[in-house]
Amino acid sequence: MSIDRSDTTQELALEVSQLLRARRLRLAVAESCTGGWVATVLTGIAGSSSWFDRGYVTYSNESKQQMLGVRAETLAAHGAVSEQTVAEMTAGVLAQSGTDVALAISGIAGPGGGTVEKPVGTVYFAWQLKGEEAVTGREWFDGDRESVRRQAVIHALKQLILLVEPRFQVESG
Repeated sequence: MSIDRSDTTQELALEVSQLLRARRLRLAVAESCTGGWVATVLTGIAGSSSWFDRGYVTYSNESKQQMLGVRAETLAAHGAVSEQTVAEMTAGVLAQSGTDVALAISGIAGPGGGTVEKPVGTVYFAWQLKGEEAVTGREWFDGDRESVRRQAVIHALKQLILLVEPRFQVESG
């Protein structure tokens, strides 16, 4: 994996950092197809230990079950790349870490592994605030493996900002 040093990921990581720090929230992530890229980008920010707790790279179904409590029935019925799985991943992250915010990603980065129903470039996301239901989404990204993964990281961070920002406005005055 080449670490994305583009302005976009660094700017998004800095915005996430500022947002979580200002709201005194702690984040943990669970990544499959991105292999820890989100955690790498976020922990590249100096002082990230004040708001970033941990990252799980749960690439196999077994790791999703053992580390995050994703149910075997969910994986059998819907697959690792599904809305149901990423929702269970964020629930597991929150349960294991005790953080305020969780993010999960699972997808098919390619070049192989795609199906008619879930072609290469299909990525599912979940974002969850403690005490609330997961917000899930599915995207299709074009390009090679690295491009799909990079786009997934960018999308995950952008949507994390949109989820957290309006719910936790800083009181003025």
